[in-house]
Amino acid sequence: MKSLIQAAVFAAVIAAPLAAFAQSEQPVTRAEVKAQLQQLEQVGYNPAESTDASYPADIQAAEARVATQNAMAQGDTTGYGTPATGTSQSGGQHPMVTNPADQ
Repeated sequence: MKSLIQAAVFAAVIAAPLAAFAQSEQPVTRAEVKAQLQQLEQVGYNPAESTDASYPADIQAAEARVATQNAMAQGDTTGYGTPATGTSQSGGQHPMVTNPADQ
């Protein structure tokens, strides 16, 4: 009987992470789908004008434009400006200057 309880506990320990992993991906809500479609339409995609031959290219081009806009919007949100793009040097080897009059 003790081994049966141990087997049940072991099975529960193994099954718990699998159940948590299965629920990690949430379904897309209706509001999210509407927002995505609105973004696509704002960059020029019109689902009514798309033909079967041009559909994949049209939607992919619109998705690329949306991704570019989203990347630009998320660019610099730190408030510290853009990173400096120069070089500087300090502590390098400087020629030793001697004063011959003080010898």
